[in-house]
Amino acid sequence: ITQDSCTNSAIMRRAELVSGGDFVSLTALDGKRGKGITFMLHLTNISKSYGDQQILDQVSLILNDGQRIGLVGANGVGKSTLLKIIVGQIEADRQTVALTAGTRIGYLSQTLGDWGNSTLQDVIDEAQRHLHTLEAQMRSLEQQMSAGGDLEAIMAAYGEISEQFERGGGYEMEFRIETVLAGLRVDHLPRERRVMSLSGGEKARVGLALLLLQNPDLLLLDEPTNHLDFDSLSWLEATLRHYRGAVLIVSHDREFLNRTVTGIVEIEEHSRKTKQYSGDYDAYLRAKTLERRHWLEDYQRQQEEVKALRHAIKTQARQVAHNRPSTDGDKFLAYHRQMVVEQAISRRVSSAEERLRRIEADPVPRPPDPLRFDPDFDPQAIKGRIPLFVSGLNKRYGEREILRGITFTLGARSRIVLVGPNGAGKSTLLKILAGQESADSGEVYINPQVKIGYLDQQQEAMAPQRTVLETNRAGRPGEDQQFVAPLLGSGLFRYEEIGRTVGQLSSGQKRKLQIACLMADRANLLLLDEPTNYVSFDVLESLEEALWHFPGPIIAASHDRRFLRQFEGETWELDGGQITQVSGSAAAV
Repeated sequence: ITQDSCTNSAIMRRAELVSGGDFVSLTALDGKRGKGITFMLHLTNISKSYGDQQILDQVSLILNDGQRIGLVGANGVGKSTLLKIIVGQIEADRQTVALTAGTRIGYLSQTLGDWGNSTLQDVIDEAQRHLHTLEAQMRSLEQQMSAGGDLEAIMAAYGEISEQFERGGGYEMEFRIETVLAGLRVDHLPRERRVMSLSGGEKARVGLALLLLQNPDLLLLDEPTNHLDFDSLSWLEATLRHYRGAVLIVSHDREFLNRTVTGIVEIEEHSRKTKQYSGDYDAYLRAKTLERRHWLEDYQRQQEEVKALRHAIKTQARQVAHNRPSTDGDKFLAYHRQMVVEQAISRRVSSAEERLRRIEADPVPRPPDPLRFDPDFDPQAIKGRIPLFVSGLNKRYGEREILRGITFTLGARSRIVLVGPNGAGKSTLLKILAGQESADSGEVYINPQVKIGYLDQQQEAMAPQRTVLETNRAGRPGEDQQFVAPLLGSGLFRYEEIGRTVGQLSSGQKRKLQIACLMADRANLLLLDEPTNYVSFDVLESLEEALWHFPGPIIAASHDRRFLRQFEGETWELDGGQITQVSGSAAAV
């Protein structure tokens, strides 16, 4: 692989034939796109492990020119690892990565790079270097045309280069620069400003802008929606829908996937293999729902069969109908009949036992139970009372005022979602309400009948040395088995995982442990800080269903558009230290 250009997290690579060992690690196929070659990227049997932990297991994927595929799965299943294998940053244990010859790959990672002392104009020029090179080659060929020579060969070369120049947006270069920078809300930044002086969010948006300006044939995007506001998200969605190349997107944003992709590839959390689904996220969700229904039907059918087999084994061996006295007095005939019956019964019992052994050797696993939040006591006990009241809440970090005079009353059935820009103070407010942090001034009144369940965003409350089981039962009376059953029955953890320490868990597994602890708390008021972060889609859909049926008040901070739409509560915006009611009927000052 030869590096074509590198700007921040946007890495451009041109495919060349590279082989070694017993397999090809990266293959560039002969020929050009659109001439008999239907795919741009073909992954076959990609496997990767770290020690005894299998990250990817024989993962295969085909991405055709013009396709937009969403790569999904729980945190820690290897989505980012797979992208890094494709671009050569990580070497797989075994792999075949095939690319069409000449394919230019653009890769956006979650990690911001180092631009050194480069200005914004410097990195924009670098992003356009490929187009500038093609333009220089076109000018050189034009001069060769004027000077004579092999005109047919020159025209052929000129046609190929000009086609690449046009496909890359070279004829509208300046317009595209302005459009992309404006779309991602970084057009206000002075071109002479040092990139290193930008905020983290500005750097992330600049990195994405530079990648799009390079206009690669194959886009690999790892969580591209981070640090984007709603307007930038809408612009990016429209841009990707009309993108001329192929796109592979890792994202936890369901609405974003719904509006951009034409197919979903899931890396399954336990098997670490891939399964492909056609259509957008909603189509994927319908397919998964149908799969789960069939899974439940298969499980129930098998359980009925096991029950019938055990009953048959127990009862058939005790059949004694052949012991009735013989009516003809022929003892030999009676003995013969007894042997025939016993042999028939024995065959039936043996057949049933063999079938039962086969089922027990490879049973259909029990589907997980739906997630449920069961309050420790009836939330109606606080009906007609005020569960929570906040008056004149103020909070400051140094010179920065986070909360200013926050006052509101929470009703017994209130469902509040907090929105606002990053750093506006949503997490700070929830921490104060949960008693995890103190306000500088003001009052938080919590009804004595209220028991608060708090889901924090940063996962700071869990001790890394404790096991999953120890964390789940900490501070709660009861035997271990009382906590093991819900962990396994909900599908949040497998038996071999409950002995792992928190420090060994991925972000997604930690989030599932937080959810398990939240359910075990049996609270009647929930405070949720970005509840959809880090959660695989199957758990997320079940979590949202559980919240829908929760009978008590909820305050949730979220940027997830799908969650906001389905939550169907009041929307409050926190910005500039104050709360403004966006929708709903409850009073907020």
